[in-house]
Amino acid sequence: MTIRLYDTDARQVRDFTPLRPGCVSIYLCGATVQAAPHIGHIRSGLNFDIMRRWFAYRGYDVTFVRNVTDIDDKIITKSGEQGRPWWAIGYENERAFNEGYDALGCLPPTYEPRATGHVPEMIEMMRGLIERGHAYESEGNVYFDVRSFPDYLELSNQELDNLRQPESEGETGKRDARDFAMWKAVKPGEPFWETPWGPGRPGWHLECSAMAHKYLGTAFDIHGGGIDLIFPHHENEIAQAKAFGDDFAQYWVHNAWVTIAGEKMAKSLGNSVLVSEMTKRWRPIVLRYYLGTPHYRSMIEYSEESLREAESAFARIEGFVQRVVEMAGPVEPAAEVPPAFAEAMDDDMGVPQALAIVHTTVRQGNSALTADDKESAVARLAEVRAMLGVLGLDPLDPHWAGDGRGEDLHGVVDSLVRLVLEQRESARGRKDYATADAIRDRLQQSGLEIEDTPSGPRWTLGSR
Repeated sequence: MTIRLYDTDARQVRDFTPLRPGCVSIYLCGATVQAAPHIGHIRSGLNFDIMRRWFAYRGYDVTFVRNVTDIDDKIITKSGEQGRPWWAIGYENERAFNEGYDALGCLPPTYEPRATGHVPEMIEMMRGLIERGHAYESEGNVYFDVRSFPDYLELSNQELDNLRQPESEGETGKRDARDFAMWKAVKPGEPFWETPWGPGRPGWHLECSAMAHKYLGTAFDIHGGGIDLIFPHHENEIAQAKAFGDDFAQYWVHNAWVTIAGEKMAKSLGNSVLVSEMTKRWRPIVLRYYLGTPHYRSMIEYSEESLREAESAFARIEGFVQRVVEMAGPVEPAAEVPPAFAEAMDDDMGVPQALAIVHTTVRQGNSALTADDKESAVARLAEVRAMLGVLGLDPLDPHWAGDGRGEDLHGVVDSLVRLVLEQRESARGRKDYATADAIRDRLQQSGLEIEDTPSGPRWTLGSR
């Protein structure tokens, strides 16, 4: 058994070899909390949640760090626009992100550090880089000298002569326009922290280099994030950390975007779809299926139609699970997933191929149900539950109990629907098929699917 991952730095799929046998350390660039999350933000957390679950299934002890960037230019700008404290905006949106992660079944990180809680570590890193000749102070700012680090731009595969470094207002006194800010001098009305080089606030890139060093040490296994972070953020993280003396990340893993009409979903483009709104319209477990089952390196083009297709696909899985449980009672997950599922997951987290095994197993289980082969149906459900557990999609997992709809309400609806179904059965008994069909049609118009089974009619929530 060897897990393989696509390493952005190597530009190829590599066998995964951990720094410490039996252990995996992962740092994921998390939320910048200037606004509530859209589904593109949450996709990254979902992809790495599945990766984390697979490593754990394979027997690794996983340390998973997902940071919170709670101070940056956008948060400060929002503070001015809204007339609210920057920290209030950050905390409000941090909670919204965590609610989104939790709603979609992401396991909590081992550590979730905030940038503002690690200024001493940032000062220590800047001091070391200045002493080593890789950084300099100018007009209260501290900049990284990109020409001092020969491997700069290897991750993004750019040429230094063609580089245009993103920068913000107030970044004055650079020796070279391509140098990037590690620390920004205070401006009137902005939050600040005291440093040996004057009051100011951290630059975005410094935060992650310092926090990764703090929680994972001088070297760790996997650094993750969206493809939009390759440059400048991850490139600049590497420069700071390695120039400081760290070996830093051994593998760089990046997930693709959620797009609308071919463009990245983003607040600035006005095309974002908020997680909080989506969970009102769609079951959270269906959203997880939709966002988590494409390959992490494939773009997801958002559309209502594709969400309906995901809902229908998951309904087929869920229907099989429910039918077996109704027939045989609770079924525990199998101790191991099928070999073909494991092979797909080992190959760069091949979730689409692994999901095909889930659907094949469901079809086999349905055939067993049709043949009244209880033993085979139960065995297939045990396999399905094991596979869905790895993907965080097991409908019998306690996390999904009620799935945002309310168990109490479900009981009330069940009683009402069964009363109507009894009326339908009475009509069928009288051979009044027109009335029976009309009752079924009215139930379907209400969003319910009715299935006649040997043990009587059963209802489920239908597709949209």
